[in-house]
Amino acid sequence: MKIDLAGKTALVTGGSRGIGRAIAIRLGECGARVAINYVRHTEAAEETAAEIRRAGGEALTLRANVGKLEQIDSMFAALQEAWGPRLDVLVSNAASGVIKPAMELNWHHWDWTMGINAATLLPLAQHARPMMSAGGSIVAVSSLGALRAIPMYAAVGASKAALESLVRHLAIELAPEGIRINAVSAGLVDTDALKHFRHRDSLLNGSRTKTPAGRLTEPRDVADVVLFLVSPLAKMVIGQTVIVDGGYSVLA
Repeated sequence: MKIDLAGKTALVTGGSRGIGRAIAIRLGECGARVAINYVRHTEAAEETAAEIRRAGGEALTLRANVGKLEQIDSMFAALQEAWGPRLDVLVSNAASGVIKPAMELNWHHWDWTMGINAATLLPLAQHARPMMSAGGSIVAVSSLGALRAIPMYAAVGASKAALESLVRHLAIELAPEGIRINAVSAGLVDTDALKHFRHRDSLLNGSRTKTPAGRLTEPRDVADVVLFLVSPLAKMVIGQTVIVDGGYSVLA
């Protein structure tokens, strides 16, 4: 199935690696010009942009820490300077957080994790809104930790639950303006972020065994669902969290 995003402009935060990279490339493959936000991994961001260009698309890299309001301001200013005042797709994917048992978390751990994973969506949406006067689509990337208790995932899980709640509240405000917002919740994906888990191998093996589809979720799987959500095929999908996990969460 071909989804045509020619003439559309997309911004993907955290777009240099992992799920964000897969999303950026998928949107680019379908004709969108894609702005790739990153904060540290310049080479990876440029490689992602190069892959989009090899596929015939247009790409731009924007360095900004979206956990800081002033850098969000400068990122959108740079985007508008490069490509003008229109934005059709925003994917809020950048994430971080502290992986510790809840009883070992301090206020800084909590504040940082909630800020970068949940609160950031609000200023991103506020900046995107005037650029989506002709309508648009926003997708936030969540995880199963929003619904399930995972060892050492208390701060991140709580932040993802807050993210999904914010998606629902923003959806009812923005839908009358033709702006759709949804979330995609990924199952366990073997990305660099998983290296911070002490029990990474057991998580991977356990998830692989328990997933009815018989394999782990891959970044491309998540990117395909994001592509659907930003396409006209999902024009009546608003305020939802779509789980992409091969059936893992269906099991107790």
